Amino acid sequence: IRIYREADVETVALRGVDLEVAPGDYVALIGRSGSGKSTLIGLIAGADRPSAGRVVVAGVDLGAADEPTRTRLRGTTIGIVFQSANLVDFLDLAENVQLTCALAGIEIDRATAVAALAAVGLGAAARRRAARLSGGEQQRAALAMILASRPSLILADEITGELDSATAAVVLDLLDEVRRKTGATVIVATHDPAVAARANRVVELRDGKVAS
Repeated sequence: IRIYREADVETVALRGVDLEVAPGDYVALIGRSGSGKSTLIGLIAGADRPSAGRVVVAGVDLGAADEPTRTRLRGTTIGIVFQSANLVDFLDLAENVQLTCALAGIEIDRATAVAALAAVGLGAAARRRAARLSGGEQQRAALAMILASRPSLILADEITGELDSATAAVVLDLLDEVRRKTGATVIVATHDPAVAARANRVVELRDGKVAS
């Protein structure tokens, strides 16, 4: 359950979601805007805490864990790709990949970072600043960061929302490839049927509850 409170107003974003995802599974969370998809992704990422209930990732109850534990888990176990990729604008792409790995406790040299970028078609852009990338390039760079840091859980929230259909297909193909290479569990939140079709399992959220 997740309830947001502001002054005397309560908004119930999740009304009691019971969901178990097995290691290596590929799950698509679907539903209309406001159904609770992004809220659930935020809880699984440890970026938010439930108002009631438990969110357990890799044996850690994120609702009860302290902030250092949650931060460490996001660095070592969870890879996150949002609609707007979380890149440091003043760093070049290779430096972004190296930074992501460092936060996960993995030290890689620049050549390894460039190799990860090359795997997603961005090897020639390794020296470009993140601020100069298109939306599709940012998503590909985010996947390169995940490929290099090898988290066991990949969370993606509307990653194709700002992309044209051709670029979206490329990004989804790359996500499939990253999943194959890393063996990671994948949970994607989407309103796009093309994204949901890639998953092994589709879970519909409706009014903050699991509908199917």
